[in-house]
Amino acid sequence: MKKITLLFAMLFSFAMVGQNLATNGSFEDWTSGAPDGWPVIDFSTTDLTQNTDAAFVSEGNSSASVNLLTQDQGNTDIRQSVSLVSGTTYIVSLDVYATNNQARVRVFNATGYEPSQYSDPAVLNQWQTISFEYTPTADGSQEFGIRFYDLVADWVDGSLFYIDNFKVEEVSGPALAILTPTEGQNFASGDVSVEFSVQNFALGNGTGDGYISYTVDGGTPIAQYDSTPISLVGLSEGAHSISMELLDQSDQPLSPAVAAEVNFNIVSTSTVSDIAALRASAQDGSIFTLTSEAILTFQQNFRGQKYIEDATGAILIDDFDGNITTSYNIGDGITGMTGSVSEYNGIMQFIPSEDPGVATSNNNEIVPQIITINELLTNFNDYESEVVAIENVTITEGDGTAMFAAGTNYTLTDGSNSTILRTQFQNADFIGEVIPSTQLNNVVGIVSEFGGDGQLFPRSLDDFNATLGNTSFDATEFSVYPNPTQGTYVNINTSNSDDFTVEVYDILGKAVISQEMNSNESLNISALKSGVYLVKITQESNSITKKLIVR
Repeated sequence: MKKITLLFAMLFSFAMVGQNLATNGSFEDWTSGAPDGWPVIDFSTTDLTQNTDAAFVSEGNSSASVNLLTQDQGNTDIRQSVSLVSGTTYIVSLDVYATNNQARVRVFNATGYEPSQYSDPAVLNQWQTISFEYTPTADGSQEFGIRFYDLVADWVDGSLFYIDNFKVEEVSGPALAILTPTEGQNFASGDVSVEFSVQNFALGNGTGDGYISYTVDGGTPIAQYDSTPISLVGLSEGAHSISMELLDQSDQPLSPAVAAEVNFNIVSTSTVSDIAALRASAQDGSIFTLTSEAILTFQQNFRGQKYIEDATGAILIDDFDGNITTSYNIGDGITGMTGSVSEYNGIMQFIPSEDPGVATSNNNEIVPQIITINELLTNFNDYESEVVAIENVTITEGDGTAMFAAGTNYTLTDGSNSTILRTQFQNADFIGEVIPSTQLNNVVGIVSEFGGDGQLFPRSLDDFNATLGNTSFDATEFSVYPNPTQGTYVNINTSNSDDFTVEVYDILGKAVISQEMNSNESLNISALKSGVYLVKITQESNSITKKLIVR
């Protein structure tokens, strides 16, 4: 049967490998309904079973049949530990057979979940091999795992997979891999650094085993005698490639040949003035520079992820390649972010292509917008990745003893509506703490969505009963509607009959409307162009700010 192979983040040359170090990687041996050699199994034995139908076996006489009936990916792990040697390169691989495109499989290094590789959900009813390269920095036991991910949040009837031939193999022969650029990567600059890895082959000029011969765009071969990254300077806009091959000291290719090639692009850079414009940009690999300052509202080590926000919106930065090398603190202002826009599981992401440099301001106050659960449910796309606060809520699962667990959905309710509070950030300081059992003044978090449902991601313990600065109105005490609006008026209702002041600011912070109003009076916005505005309402000593979208 045809098999498709997916490699992690680089193109490998041919490499000889040693014996498989994994235990029962071919799922041949089972005891009491569970595969031997896999001490961590989160599945019920009715959902993880031995398959002996040869049509769904890639190696040996059996495979594992996996029927997925949960949307909680943290409860779908199969793991085992393997003893590894520091400085030795290993290839970790798994054969996957998917029967529908509603989910995918991930094989991963269980320390930090990276490196890893996902299966391609478009490859159905045939085997595909997913793999990645791993080089430990210390001797010892390393845990590897297999996990399953829901893509469309509808595992009502399950997603059936077969997995087989899990391997952890030492690379024993000469191997060459291009680490960067990755295949198809786009660069805003014509100066590109090519990083590569050579295993089991000593580079040298007249010494060692030989050297690397490389060409750029099929040009004249150039000799490389050490592992120093290759600097390509002044490349023109367009498609480019670099090809590398190991040659012996007689200038001859090895047998079998050990070579690698990668294709990449130099693309022009467009500028955008704010995050709203960035979010509206093409998702075709084009490179954009955000010329205005955005404020860092949260960051985590996982995939180098950061959330940034300005007056027009927010976006998730997914820096898996580690292109941002400057260290930042929450509240720092960052100017000149450069990269491309993509979407993953319905979430808009910014993929940085270079480091923006030192923070352009520090200690900026992050004031959450106060919204209701109803607003989150009906307009979560308008608040995606923004920091918001929801007031006067309870967490249904709080009973005085239950504790927060990582990667878990909880129910947040205000008595009229409910939404999902998800413990998305694995290292948050409230993981393992008792879930509040009484009503909270507020819960602050970052807005996200999954499967078409809005979610709230608290960042830390401080996000429960947070101090909301000088914003002291309850979000239910006033309303601005319709919002978004295409009309010439919006209605501003308050629960208090006293007069109040309304100030409307554009994305540059310029006041475009300022007037005194009476309770339940309409505000004329006919002079406003389409865009995003901030509406500040002040009544006596209290004030609150909300976003207004004019279409």
